[in-house]
Amino acid sequence: MTGFNRMTVVAAAEVISAFSSHDDMEVLEVEWDVSGRYGTSSKSGRVAGLSKIAVEENPEVMTAAGRVSLARALIERAIKAPVKVKGSESWKKLVAGLRFDGFEIVDTITETPPQRPWGSARTETTVELRRMLPSGVPGADFREAESEVEMLLDRHGFDVAKGHLKRAISAFSRGEWSSANGELRNFYESYLNEIADKLGYAGSDNSKAKRDFLGGGANPPFLLVDYNEWDSQKTQYTQALMNRLHPHGGHPGLSEEEDAMFRLQITLVTARLFLRRFDQRAA
Repeated sequence: MTGFNRMTVVAAAEVISAFSSHDDMEVLEVEWDVSGRYGTSSKSGRVAGLSKIAVEENPEVMTAAGRVSLARALIERAIKAPVKVKGSESWKKLVAGLRFDGFEIVDTITETPPQRPWGSARTETTVELRRMLPSGVPGADFREAESEVEMLLDRHGFDVAKGHLKRAISAFSRGEWSSANGELRNFYESYLNEIADKLGYAGSDNSKAKRDFLGGGANPPFLLVDYNEWDSQKTQYTQALMNRLHPHGGHPGLSEEEDAMFRLQITLVTARLFLRRFDQRAA
């Protein structure tokens, strides 16, 4: 099994093919001991073949950094793509996929002092993967969160909410941040509405009223006052998150991509918490 999702691995192979010749890719195949594993020498065939082996088998291969998995080798090579490739759709998918896997691409600039007084300092840029969150922390794997959330949505028939989640992740993978954000808002609102309906809400079709019901009308309350998830007298977590998912305009210093990643992460973690709670109550 690879520690990266399928989209990330395929995107890495596509990026490599964009700046490598057929001969370059053939050398990689020999170096990684996968030469002749697939019966095609076309670029698209090589991308598919390398991706399939990395996803399904993920053997260890030798690289300049030592022995690593084939998936990791593909990604490490892909992130060193030249600037001209970094505006492509494949690059956007790679970056989005890595973020969903919990990694980001970091450029580190180091300056070497001149060796002689009359010389000039040299700068060198190195590119590396950096884990966004500590490894091994329970609940920090957002691919795992997505999988559990989808399973719980299916179990309880929350089809509308699942549709919004699918579209959010699809838009995120394409780098369409605004579309992803909009679908995440709809997803959050939708599954809370569906939970309220399942717990006996009988009022008007108003999302705010349904959230109030989850905190003050359901018996026992679904949203917990002790955890500041709901309080009729002040802004609490459930409504505060809804407000955070409905900001007005951009904010200096915060990129659209960075904000979209935050929204995806916090929405998935919150959904997992609330859907687990509902699943336990429905059991």
